[in-house]
Amino acid sequence: MSTILKQDYRNEYHFSPKEKWMNDPNGMVFFNGEYHLFYQHHPHGTKWGPMHWGHAVSRDLISWEELPIALLPDENGTIFSGSAVVDWNNTTGFFEGEPGLVAIFTHHLEVKNHDAIQTQSLAYSKDNGRTWTKYEGNPVLKHESFVDFRDPKVFWHEQTKEWVMIIACGQTVCLYRSPNLKDWTLGSEFGAGIGSHDGVWECPDLFPLAVDGESGQEKWVMLVSIGADPAFIEGSRTQYFTGDFDGTTFVPDEASHTVRWIDYGRDNYAGVSWSDVPEEDGRRLIIGWMSNWMYANQTPTNNYRGAMTIARELTLETRAGEVILIQRPARELEQARTPVLSLQDASIQQVSEQLNALQLVNYEIDAEWAQDQSFHFALRSGANHETVVGVDSIRSEVYVDRSRSGIGNFHELFLSRHTAELKEVNGNQSLRIFVDHSSVEVFANDGQAVITDLIYPDADCQGISAHAENTDLVFSSLHIYEISPTKAKG
Repeated sequence: MSTILKQDYRNEYHFSPKEKWMNDPNGMVFFNGEYHLFYQHHPHGTKWGPMHWGHAVSRDLISWEELPIALLPDENGTIFSGSAVVDWNNTTGFFEGEPGLVAIFTHHLEVKNHDAIQTQSLAYSKDNGRTWTKYEGNPVLKHESFVDFRDPKVFWHEQTKEWVMIIACGQTVCLYRSPNLKDWTLGSEFGAGIGSHDGVWECPDLFPLAVDGESGQEKWVMLVSIGADPAFIEGSRTQYFTGDFDGTTFVPDEASHTVRWIDYGRDNYAGVSWSDVPEEDGRRLIIGWMSNWMYANQTPTNNYRGAMTIARELTLETRAGEVILIQRPARELEQARTPVLSLQDASIQQVSEQLNALQLVNYEIDAEWAQDQSFHFALRSGANHETVVGVDSIRSEVYVDRSRSGIGNFHELFLSRHTAELKEVNGNQSLRIFVDHSSVEVFANDGQAVITDLIYPDADCQGISAHAENTDLVFSSLHIYEISPTKAKG
């Protein structure tokens, strides 16, 4: 196993397929104790190709079992992105007595001398997602004018007792309603004159979140991913809106007229949330594809290409007078920890001495200190490579600098530095940093700012160090844990 990891940068605690190509997460749904993760998959190559739905399941969001391909191309086309739900009340008529899973996905049909045709179709499973039957009435939704008409995300809207679909339509999203997942009526369209239009709109999601955990204060959150465009150095990324939704129309609030991103790195795209997480759990869980369409087909892995981010919990919280989307690592990751180092009220000198003795690859750093102090960690460092993660107190920003992080010659914009604005939390600053064989994920100030970046250092680059401008910097706490899915199983 260790040899494979060194050769192809396969991560330890991030999901990737055993072989071949993977991109967008699809059809995430929780059912009978399992988290299902479907994903865009090309089983015959390590570059994007005819799309299938790959499939994996987990009981803890860390350890994933890869299952056989769930959905294969057919006469209606290849299988593009979509979602899955539990049909608890048999609104579809597919099930008798027990609830079952329904997948809602895009059929993509190439047509000679014509634009491809994108339509929406159904498949259902009566055996916990192990086998799937495509609905004989596919496709269930067509559009005559949208060339891009894809990535349906479906959920049950309790107030109107209907299914709602949000779907990407080029530079907008459309909202449809249905009593049975088969018959759809257009409710509204959203996106003209608001948000970023730097690329094609893709992979939308729509869900309610309580503000500051108050059940009486709720906003709806809309996610929209933006495809890469050569004119913009960021490549593909994901924006969010907040507002009200009545089952038909989404009305953005004033804050949504400023473009807001969920991640300020380069490698968190097409993330959508899990359906049917039990009410007693109450979390909104999300996972993203850890790559960027600028260079996704060129990343230097062997026999496979593509990985997912860690699972994350989303909340809406008031920070510095603004209601913003907060991301935190899913709590299940704490089950995969093995303590390596724990310091309290430690000076930068003490921290440096302790870190210099460590050699680590897959781990978490959890650090907290008083505000107005600049410093950085050098991670996955060796003779020639290092990835720098730090805080600049003058500019009030967190950053990841991967300009010396390892292999980057596959794209001219890969070796770069990425920043996000920081706002204080209770007078302190904090970083949680998740490092793996080929990735760094940074959660700053309790999830206020997030940066996700791929890295490709040499296998022997395992050093860690800490550096500060002021020698009086004191960490109120600093913890380091190795992270391994085998630890979670045990």
